[in-house]
Amino acid sequence: MKKILSYPLSVLFYFFFFLNLLIFHPIQWLCLKIGGYQAHKKSVDIFNFFLMRCLNILGTSFTVENEFDIPVNKTCIFVANHQGMYDIPPMIWYFRKHHPKFVSKKELGRGIPSISFNLRHGGSVLIDRKNRRESLLKMSQFGDYLKETKRSAVIFPEGTRSRTGAPKEFRKNGMMMLFKKLPDALIVPVTINNSWKLFKHGNFPIDLGVNVHLKTHEPIEINSDEPEALAAKVERIITADIR
Repeated sequence: MKKILSYPLSVLFYFFFFLNLLIFHPIQWLCLKIGGYQAHKKSVDIFNFFLMRCLNILGTSFTVENEFDIPVNKTCIFVANHQGMYDIPPMIWYFRKHHPKFVSKKELGRGIPSISFNLRHGGSVLIDRKNRRESLLKMSQFGDYLKETKRSAVIFPEGTRSRTGAPKEFRKNGMMMLFKKLPDALIVPVTINNSWKLFKHGNFPIDLGVNVHLKTHEPIEINSDEPEALAAKVERIITADIR
């Protein structure tokens, strides 16, 4: 019965999901042209809030477990496992005060209304995962941008989403580059659970009643250890809570 119900609700979800993409694309453009960075960021925050409300149509709920006072006037590097595209709206919405910017593959920078526009113009970095040298150069420039603006990064070191929830091995070079460029920043490990279940039947239908759970772990000072040891420590903290 649950799977049968998921078909019409998935159709309804996708209707409102794509409607949001189309509506917020010109809104973002106008906000950026007229109000600059702050107005554009506000439009992106609201856009992701509504994407989460679209997921509520499917009975999806979001829980963010955070018992730490993460400073908003300091650059943070949010490092998380990656279970699906719907990891991103709660990261943007719940950590919006930190101005999160994403490390994303370059393919997402074109062709997706609203999302591609934000990735190109909102401060995120688009990398070619097949070109290691260019990727590291862009990560270095991204680190300079974060240092100058005191904004924060979100990085999914697995490189691609896990379709079963089981963690993939972290690719640590990008993380370590940011650690070296931002010695005064805070690392905030985040464990994401259950978002993979939305896609356990594929892209259609989407499963119903999933609770997407984000757990924030104790922030770590970057200058507390060598970059390689820090990267390994962050991976252990995140993966230990995947269930």
